Amino acid sequence: MPENNACFVDTNVWLYSLIEGQDKAKSETARSLILQSVPVVSTQVINEICVNLLKKTDISEERISQLIESFYAKYPVVEIDKIILLAASRLRQRYTLSYWDSIIVACALASETATLYTEDMQDGLVIEEKLEIVNPFAK
Repeated sequence: MPENNACFVDTNVWLYSLIEGQDKAKSETARSLILQSVPVVSTQVINEICVNLLKKTDISEERISQLIESFYAKYPVVEIDKIILLAASRLRQRYTLSYWDSIIVACALASETATLYTEDMQDGLVIEEKLEIVNPFAK
């Protein structure tokens, strides 16, 4: 069972926390959320973070390796497997989620967290009466 303050954190929230961009308020909100919770991630989230950092920053490959090591050392990581992919397929049919979003949701459900923080999906949507999608930047 996850800890009480465990939550699944999607890629966009991590990117706001890692890249000091034009929206300082979102960066502060993302950092605070991550520091005050027990974030859970998936291999997909780690991949998306790395590819975006490589595209949008001048991060070195050595730093990417360190970041990957850090994710696995600090946070629970949900590995994508056959069960996750089949669950994502069922979720796409039921909730009309995109392919990639359905995998994120399936991973969040597998992690047994009650909250998925993302700005990419419908704020307030409850999936299978177990998981609430929350946009941490919504006012």
